[in-house]
Amino acid sequence: QVQLVESGGGLVQAGGSLKLSCAASGRTRSAYAVAWFRQASGQEREFVAGITWSGAGTTYADSVKGRFTISRDNTKKMVYLQMNTLKPEDTAVYTCASSPGVVAGSAAFEYEYWGQGIPVTVSS
Repeated sequence: QVQLVESGGGLVQAGGSLKLSCAASGRTRSAYAVAWFRQASGQEREFVAGITWSGAGTTYADSVKGRFTISRDNTKKMVYLQMNTLKPEDTAVYTCASSPGVVAGSAAFEYEYWGQGIPVTVSS
C-alpha cells in the first residue's frame, strides 16, 4: 500500500504564500506522476497542478497559472506546491494524488492513491 501525507497548509492573508508538501511512503511504484487537487466547501474537486515523474512536464489550472509552482524531489519521494499571491478563492482542502503512470492528466480517475488532504484558508 502507498501512503501520501500532505503538510504545510494553514491560514494566510491574501497576497501571502504557502508551500505544501506531499510525502509518499510504502510500496510506491518505481515511477509515477503526481497532482494536486483541491475542493472548496460546497464545490466539486478540481485539478490544481500536475507533474510528470521526471519533473520535466508540469500542467496547471488556468486559475493558478503564474502563481503556483509544482515540483518534486524523487530522492526524497516528495512533491511540493509553492503557492504565491494567494487569493480568498484559493481557500480549499488540498490533496495530492499519485498516478500509476509517469505522465497523467487532470482527471481524478487517472490517479490511484490519494492523501487525506490539508486545509488552506486565505483571509481577505
